[in-house]
Amino acid sequence: MPLLLACSKPAEPTAAPAAATSAPSASAAPSPALPDLRVAIDPTYEPFTYKGADGKATGFDVDFANALCEQIKRKCVFAEQVWDSMIPGLMARKYDVIISSMGITEARLAQIDFSDRYYKTHSRMVLKKSVQFDGPASIKGKRIGVGKATIQEKWALGELKPAGVKVVSYDAQDQVYLDLRAGRIDGTVADFVEVTGGFLSKPEGQDYQLVGPELDDPKYFGIGVGIGLRKGDTALKETLNAGIQAIRGNGVYKTINDKYFAKYGNLDVYGK
Repeated sequence: MPLLLACSKPAEPTAAPAAATSAPSASAAPSPALPDLRVAIDPTYEPFTYKGADGKATGFDVDFANALCEQIKRKCVFAEQVWDSMIPGLMARKYDVIISSMGITEARLAQIDFSDRYYKTHSRMVLKKSVQFDGPASIKGKRIGVGKATIQEKWALGELKPAGVKVVSYDAQDQVYLDLRAGRIDGTVADFVEVTGGFLSKPEGQDYQLVGPELDDPKYFGIGVGIGLRKGDTALKETLNAGIQAIRGNGVYKTINDKYFAKYGNLDVYGK
């Protein structure tokens, strides 16, 4: 919140006692407080947005959002939302922005606007170590879980389904991992950092591995992750872009990045 400053009372004049003293000047009107920034998140996407042991939302996206709000003198108020209702909720003005690892794609740009990107990572396919992978045709008949309305779902439907792979969509990525553990699906397609930190690095992910090449075709995966906002919110977009540039320049972004991603070989998720 901005500091509210008022003018001080002027000093009394040094004239003779009989002389009238100057009247105190009126205090300057305080600056109006900026409204809260209502931020939609889907806390099922570790390490970007997830629930901590205390039940509160945390992760890279959450820390980034709070740092950005501090920079632009707003207070972040988070609204948890199911992923495939994110854009409809934004359009219905349930919140002001989406800061939840949403990729900037042509399809989404037809509906909403985006800030400049604030990170860019690639996706990967994950399968059981016992499964031999040599392209989509080699896993014909296998069941691959993806998040509903995600860029990974779009890729799977475009590249795996035509090869005879069964694409199974879920409301959230953590539901994908539950079914992987239960043996109801054979693999997933997910963001490389998310699937590494949220599944492969944990005991339940030890029987699985990354397969195939890095997946980053702009046709499916867009040009990076940005802040989603309504078309026409030009002033807010400019403010957010200036804020992103500022925390990139003052070291705050790097501090948040290193908190979550230094363990991946000093990965800079902002990308090139």
